[in-house]
Amino acid sequence: MIMKKTALTVLLAVFASGLYAQTAYDALMLSENSYEGTARSVAMGNAFTALGGDLGAVTINPAGSAMASYSQITVTPGITISSTTAQGVSPYENGDLPYFQRKMKSDLTKFNLPNIGFSVHFDTGRNYGVKGWNLGFIVNRTADYNQDVYANGRNSTTSFIGKMAYDASIDGYYPEELGSDNAYDIGIPWKYVTGFQSAMFDPFDDIYVAATEKVFDDKTAFVAGELDQTYGRRISGNKYEYIINAGLNISDFIFVGMNLGLNSMSYSYSEYFKERAVNPDDFLIEYKDENGDVVSTSYFNQMKYKSGYSLSGTGYFAKFGIIVNPVKGLRFGITLQTPTRTQIDERWEDEGETDFVGPDGKSYSALSPYGENSWTFTSPLKAGFGAAFTFGQVGSVSADYELSNYGNIRYRSSDYTDRDILEDINEDIRNSYGVSHNIRAGIEIKPTPAFAVRAGYNMKSSAQKAIWDSFSGEYLKMNKVFTHKASVGLGYSSKGSFFADLALTRTFIPREYFMPYDDYVFTADKNGEPMIDPNYYAPELLIKTAQWKAVLTLGFRF
Repeated sequence: MIMKKTALTVLLAVFASGLYAQTAYDALMLSENSYEGTARSVAMGNAFTALGGDLGAVTINPAGSAMASYSQITVTPGITISSTTAQGVSPYENGDLPYFQRKMKSDLTKFNLPNIGFSVHFDTGRNYGVKGWNLGFIVNRTADYNQDVYANGRNSTTSFIGKMAYDASIDGYYPEELGSDNAYDIGIPWKYVTGFQSAMFDPFDDIYVAATEKVFDDKTAFVAGELDQTYGRRISGNKYEYIINAGLNISDFIFVGMNLGLNSMSYSYSEYFKERAVNPDDFLIEYKDENGDVVSTSYFNQMKYKSGYSLSGTGYFAKFGIIVNPVKGLRFGITLQTPTRTQIDERWEDEGETDFVGPDGKSYSALSPYGENSWTFTSPLKAGFGAAFTFGQVGSVSADYELSNYGNIRYRSSDYTDRDILEDINEDIRNSYGVSHNIRAGIEIKPTPAFAVRAGYNMKSSAQKAIWDSFSGEYLKMNKVFTHKASVGLGYSSKGSFFADLALTRTFIPREYFMPYDDYVFTADKNGEPMIDPNYYAPELLIKTAQWKAVLTLGFRF
C-alpha cells in the first residue's frame, strides 16, 4: 500500500509545487481535448467522424461541413455544474481513522459559450464532380479546467512545513542562501525561500526544523502537538479552437475537408495550506543567546502558505478529413490532425505567513516576486476513424475511434539554460505516457420530421502508462483509467430556417488520490533498508468530482 500511495502522488506533488509549469503532467493536460460543440453533436457523444452536417462536428471531421447543402449559423450557450468532494483516506491497514475525516464538498457553476460559427454553401449546379463547396468559421471549446477542492482535518504526526524543512535539509541549501536578498534569483526552489523568510522553518545544527516541530537528542524532529490542517486548490481556465474550414462535395460520394486552426488556452492553478496549533503551548520555541541561555520564548500559532501559477498560450495546427458514402445510408470517415505547436507564457508566485504568540510573539511573512517564463511544446498527431448509418429521415447511428500517442509530446525553449531541464522532462514524458484511446457512439431518432431524440456515449482512456516513484527510484506501471461521458438531447427544426437543440451530459471523472505533501519520516525495515515509518503518514485525500453540462443551440439555415 505504501508503494502505491507514493506512486500515485509523486507526479501530483510536482505539479502542485507551483514552481514551474513545465512538467509531464502539465504537458498532458494542455495537449488533451474534450470535444464540445453544438447541442446536437454533444447529445450524440460527438460521434461525427462519418456523420457530418453539423457545425459542432467540424472540429471532429472537417469534411462534415461539405455534407450540408445549405448555409447555416449557430450560437451555443451553456452551463457547467461540478461538485467535488474530498475526504481523508486511512493509511493504516487496520483502518484507523484518517487525518481528514470530514467529507468536504465544493460546488462550482460556470456559464460559457461552447460553440459559435457559420458556414456558407456554394452550389456549382453540377450533377457530378464538385457539386458544391462550403466555407466556414467555427469557434469550439475543447477543454474545461475548472475545479475547486477543499479539505480540513486534524493531524499530530506530520506537518506541511515539516516536510518543507525536511526537503530543504536533504537538498542542502544553506541559511545564508535562503535568507539572502537575491534568493529568488539563484536557482533555489521558491517554496524553500518563502518558507525560510517567513519563519516556517529555521536551522538547527545541520538540519532544518519546522516551527511545528521539536528536536530530540538524536536530532530527529517530530510534530510537537495537534494541528488543524486546511488544504484548498482552485483550477480555472478553458481551451478553444478557432477554425477556418473548407469542404468539397464530390458527386455525393466523397466529401473532403480541411481545417486551419488556432488554439487558444488559459489556465490558472493555485493552492493553499494552513496549519493552526490546537494548543499553542505544545509548540514552545526558545530563543537562546550565544551562551545557550534562554532569553525569551514564544509559541507557534499558525502558518499560511499559498502558491500558484497561470498560463496563456496560442498554437496552430491543420486537420484533414474525408467521408465516403459507398452505398446509400452508409458512411465512413477518416481524420488526421497535425501536431500542434503552442507558445506558452507563464507566471508564478509564492506567499507565506507565520504567526507566533507569547511575550515575544511576532508575525513573519514573505511574498516572492512574480516569476515569468516562455516556452513551447508540441502536442502529438491525432488520428480518427468513424462509421455511420442513416435510416432515411427516420434517424442515424454512428461510432468513432480516435487515438493519439501522448508520449510524443515535446517541450522546447530558446533559452539555452533551460534545454537540459526540458530534455529531462521530455524523457519523463516518454517514460510516463503512451497511447490514449477515445471511443464515441451516438444515436438520433426522429419520430416526426420536426423533432429528434438523441443519446450518446464517450469513453476515453488515460494516456498514463507509468509513474516515477522517488522511493524505489523507478517507473511503476499503472493500470488504464477511463473517463466516461453520457449524454441525451432533443432537437426541433421548423419548416422554415430556424432550428434549436438541447443537450445534457454527465461526465464520470476518475477518482483522484492526492497528498498535499509527501511522507517524509523514515525508519528501517528488518533488513536495514529505509522505509516510511508506519506511525507518521502524511495525509492522503480521496477526491471525487461529478460534472453536469447543459448546452442550447439556436441556429438558422439559409
